[in-house]
Amino acid sequence: MKANEKESTILIVDDEPTNVQALAKLLKNDYRIQVANNGEKALAIARGSKQPDLILLDIQMEGMDGYEVCRQLKEVPLTNTIPVIFVTGQNTVSDEEKGFKLGAVDYISKPFYPTIVRARVGTHMSLKLKTDLLEQIAMLDGLTGIPNRRYFDERFQKEGRRALRDKLPFSVIMMDIDHFKGFNDNYGHGAGDNCLQKVARALANTLLRPADIIARYGGEEFVALLPNTNSEGAGKMAEDLRSAVESLAVINEYSSAARVVTLSLGVATLDTDGDETMLSELLKQADDALYKAKEGGRNRFVFAK
Repeated sequence: MKANEKESTILIVDDEPTNVQALAKLLKNDYRIQVANNGEKALAIARGSKQPDLILLDIQMEGMDGYEVCRQLKEVPLTNTIPVIFVTGQNTVSDEEKGFKLGAVDYISKPFYPTIVRARVGTHMSLKLKTDLLEQIAMLDGLTGIPNRRYFDERFQKEGRRALRDKLPFSVIMMDIDHFKGFNDNYGHGAGDNCLQKVARALANTLLRPADIIARYGGEEFVALLPNTNSEGAGKMAEDLRSAVESLAVINEYSSAARVVTLSLGVATLDTDGDETMLSELLKQADDALYKAKEGGRNRFVFAK
């Protein structure tokens, strides 16, 4: 999520350099600017790692026109939430109707007026920032403040498919707080909530790379998603996570694993030659390994077979 509009990015798509230069000069003091001079480049940027927050899109371009660019943007989840404003000389009612049906949020007619451009861009950028904030809140667990199950599920599918496409290893770690029911029953739900918050912070602080995430999977269950991580790296991370929670030294007199709160963990890795079927089985493998860690005495991690 962008913290403010100055950190937000606008993609200007137009095959006329003078139009691009005019819009960029008008907006560069308030936003970061990306530029594409044809539809194919625009789609590549929009689907890339640094997605724009808003797109100013010309309709009449050589090759792929703006209507087709907008249609392709709106047909896939990765880009369908990026607002599109058409900047065009085609400003009849039928032209506007066609654009809105394709998913555009506004029209700016050429020749454009600077105050109109700034006002309309500002309005839609503000709406986008508010939408992003609400979406971010919806993806966080209310108690612990870390990503929730919904966020994890979405990232798991996205990162898993990327790993398969790029033939990179991909690991997950399923975790469960040992004997948490006994902790809750004997120390009270307030202490239980406090324990979950401490564990969540310890787990999140253990991660080293921005692409790795810890999410609350449900109840006292947590899960780690580790893109581009082989089984050796995942095993090291599992031990680091286990150790981080044990080092909190939160007393649990009702655990058979230790006198403090501990974790059991199951580790599963998708090898570089995996396929979509194996991806769907990865979480089950990690969960089965977690069960074996519990059977083996808890406060340990086990690799999936």
